[in-house]
Amino acid sequence: MNTLFGSNLKYDLKASLVVFLVALPLCLGIAIASGAPPMSGLIAGIVGGIVVGALSGSNVSVSGPAAGLTVIVLDSINSMGTFPLFLATLVIAGLIQLALGIAKAGVIGYYFPHAVIKGMLTAIGLILILKQIPHALGYDVDLMGDQAFLQTDNHNTFSEIWYAIQYYSIGAIPIVLVAMGILILFERPKIKNHKILGVVPGALWAVLSGIIINLAYGVWKPEWQLGGDHLVNIPVLDNLGQIGNLLTFPDFSMIGESTFWIVAATIAIIGSLETLLSIDAADKLDPHKRTTPPSKELVAQGIGNSISGLIGGLPVTAVIVRSSANVASGAKTKMSAVLHGVLLMILVLSIPTILNLIPLSCLAAVLFLVGYKLAKPSIFISIYKNGWDQFIPFIVTVVAILFTDLLVGIGIGMVFGLFFVIKTNFVRSVTLTEMNGNYLLKLQKDVSFLNKALLMKNLSRIPSGSKVIINAQKAQFIDHDIQEVLNDFIASCSDKNISITVEGFKYKIHENI
Repeated sequence: MNTLFGSNLKYDLKASLVVFLVALPLCLGIAIASGAPPMSGLIAGIVGGIVVGALSGSNVSVSGPAAGLTVIVLDSINSMGTFPLFLATLVIAGLIQLALGIAKAGVIGYYFPHAVIKGMLTAIGLILILKQIPHALGYDVDLMGDQAFLQTDNHNTFSEIWYAIQYYSIGAIPIVLVAMGILILFERPKIKNHKILGVVPGALWAVLSGIIINLAYGVWKPEWQLGGDHLVNIPVLDNLGQIGNLLTFPDFSMIGESTFWIVAATIAIIGSLETLLSIDAADKLDPHKRTTPPSKELVAQGIGNSISGLIGGLPVTAVIVRSSANVASGAKTKMSAVLHGVLLMILVLSIPTILNLIPLSCLAAVLFLVGYKLAKPSIFISIYKNGWDQFIPFIVTVVAILFTDLLVGIGIGMVFGLFFVIKTNFVRSVTLTEMNGNYLLKLQKDVSFLNKALLMKNLSRIPSGSKVIINAQKAQFIDHDIQEVLNDFIASCSDKNISITVEGFKYKIHENI
């Protein structure tokens, strides 16, 4: 354990600080977009970091409130009537997730095509860049946690950028440019690996520069100074004795109602799906290519959600934005996720006044860099070189997520991904090769009625007087429809003077053979 801390703690601590800076505005934004108290987002971030982070089997994923659940949470709160009633459904949802994890239901996470997961990561990167442009220009009308194409004010991603260009805040632009410059500078190996300069991550210097520049505006250029919605906004306590006032406790009075269980089951299923997608994506980002046990992750998420619901937090899932920032910042173990939760808890309670000086424009710069690393042009080129069966599901997933939301986009990408999987298996299940008038017909893997047309097409290509070998050694299952086609072909062979040899069949395909 000492060796682990000695070699990895410095990396995990730096990464946790960057994730904290990314998570802070997202937790607040997601809570407000969900129609919940701002503190509920921070509570979920703390629980996701400390509780889920400690129990998770993932080395790099980070959990917290998810932007993809905002609409579901908003509708659920409205359906239940009050926030405490909603919290009760979240406690039960956590127990459902716990049961799913114990039942090993997490294996469903292994059935998402690689191209779709890569498309999800790339789409998230593009969304981060597009969604942060308004914040970078000081147009902070929409929340930083909103990641769907359609905004809460019925505008969309691109219309918000257009409005930002028209109604920008001039003071935000120098802040984001200086922050971006610092972040790019700290990506250079000579600085990133420097014994002194590399100790503190560039994201912290970027944030400090934003605070200093904005305070300087107040002295030399007051009309440029950013305030109000342009800054982080955390509830401020007069003393630590008021912590209890920030907590909300669940109300189980509707536990006997069908609506209660429908909401709980919906949160459990959708939250589990988003978690499995995110940990799969995070594992692909992990430079060490470690694999997260999916069912263990559901157990961790279930416990986290029940605790979050008991003290007034939002639903928790593994979230790819924070996980991406974690990997990009050099995290080595899950300690970075735990430490980010600890930082949220300590700093939100101890120095909220200082945190409330952070301009959203400099945090946008941090997310710009995370987004670029997820959606670099080289990724598109690499997937394209893998062939159309990989590139089309990838690009469809990217476009679908950009113009809908995460879960809908993944669903559309899955349809295309499965189409190409089925198409590939369909073509490869029956093969026909020819050499000097001799034909080899091979039945590969499982052959079902879906392969009937292909089989008949191949058989029709065999001319009279040929020698044919039908080999089924690799076929584990042969549909009755396929057996009939083969029987009919064999029955016609004597008329066509075709010589037939049958190999590897586990049943008698024709009475004359």
